[in-house]
Amino acid sequence: MDLVQRTSACTSILVGKKASIDGSIIIGRNEDASAALAKHYVVHERREFSKIQHFVSQANHFQMKLPKVRFKYTATPECTAQKGLFEENGFNEYGVAMSATESTYTNATALGADPLVTNGIGEEAMVTCVLPYVQSARAGIERLGSIVEKYGTCESNGVLFADRQEAWYMEIVCGHQWAAQRIPDDSYAVIANQVAIQEIDFADNYNFMFKDDLKEFVVDNQLNPNATGFNFRQIFGTQTDFDEHYNTPRVWYGQWQFSKDESIEPTSEQLPFTHRPAHKLSIDDAKNYLASHFEKTPYDVLNEQAHPYRPISLAKTQESHLLQIRPQLAPAIGCVQWLALGVTAQSVYVPFYLGMTQTPNFYQIGDVHYDQKSAYWLYKLAGVLVDSHYHEFGPLLKECQAKVNAQLNARLRQSDREAQEYSNKTMLANYLTQQSAANAKYAAQQYRQLIAELVTRATAMSPLNYQTDLNL
Repeated sequence: MDLVQRTSACTSILVGKKASIDGSIIIGRNEDASAALAKHYVVHERREFSKIQHFVSQANHFQMKLPKVRFKYTATPECTAQKGLFEENGFNEYGVAMSATESTYTNATALGADPLVTNGIGEEAMVTCVLPYVQSARAGIERLGSIVEKYGTCESNGVLFADRQEAWYMEIVCGHQWAAQRIPDDSYAVIANQVAIQEIDFADNYNFMFKDDLKEFVVDNQLNPNATGFNFRQIFGTQTDFDEHYNTPRVWYGQWQFSKDESIEPTSEQLPFTHRPAHKLSIDDAKNYLASHFEKTPYDVLNEQAHPYRPISLAKTQESHLLQIRPQLAPAIGCVQWLALGVTAQSVYVPFYLGMTQTPNFYQIGDVHYDQKSAYWLYKLAGVLVDSHYHEFGPLLKECQAKVNAQLNARLRQSDREAQEYSNKTMLANYLTQQSAANAKYAAQQYRQLIAELVTRATAMSPLNYQTDLNL
């Protein structure tokens, strides 16, 4: 089987608990890599091994020892491990959320001082080697930071972490250099394949984490272009024409939407990392952002005019996820993994509870070829059919999405109430598993009905058609 070359180019969002409408902490990302490479969704149960485990990457032979105890965690691995696991995102049993990674670019000057390490840790291994072994977001950053310092990294990446208290964004920029910033509770951040963190306050250990000698490394290698301050983005990032057409417009669109800032431009290199929203954000605001393609602007890629900027949702999205933590509820109920398989703009986010014990079978199958039994390929098929006659079929898709999203939101509210009545852990786990599966089944049924309607209508749209004289 020939595998598609995997190159990641994602878009991320993080929302603090006072910036959200219901007190939720939200982190999420579009995993953009391949137009036809299925993702699976799995639950890894807690395991206690008799001896230390040994991880070896199939991607670049990175290897390290892992603890005997592996916590329960969820993940969305690639359909094949031949090029690496790419487990990408999930929750662990302690309610820690992780999404890895937001691919970034480091400038040549910084890379010259600390080059990337060919067999260092990369995106495909990060969730696997970190999420099942930490009990807080800060512990996740500390663990991944220590791995990068010891083994190096093979690529520049941004990594999202969250728990019941806070959300963090971590950036790994060179072979062994990293820093992380806490998202202010009243703010959000959107990131698009660029080094994003700006000024670091080394005296503020509450809001910043970093490699112990990061400041000394920059000074010793004369990397800081500014006479004062420590702007992480300017020291390690890039500011190229590529950034201004491929990256910054996606950040601009999020800030234009959420903060109503009319003064900023799509190609600005000075967009702030974190921003306060003009109104509190809902989970649906986050969904709409990751599914967007510059709607209500001249840059919408669905306009017939030329479109100069790379959209947020595009054909190479394999899956999109939003990890929502509702601190007022126990983690099993309060942590919800919203998963949209395939192209975000053409799919729908299905909610799954952390407390479930397994995912639906049709979320665990599918590869690089169409499979009618696979959840990934179900949503991809709907998108392919809509693409062929977008102006005619787009409204049908939007109608289906709106109906399904509203119903899933209602179902989640109902099951939240019912789940809190369970005092027995086993019974609660069974209930949450059943409800998660029922949500997936409902969404799939609605999309199958949509597909049937699209196929039926498409039969009259063949180029071989001809307007026949009614008298014949």
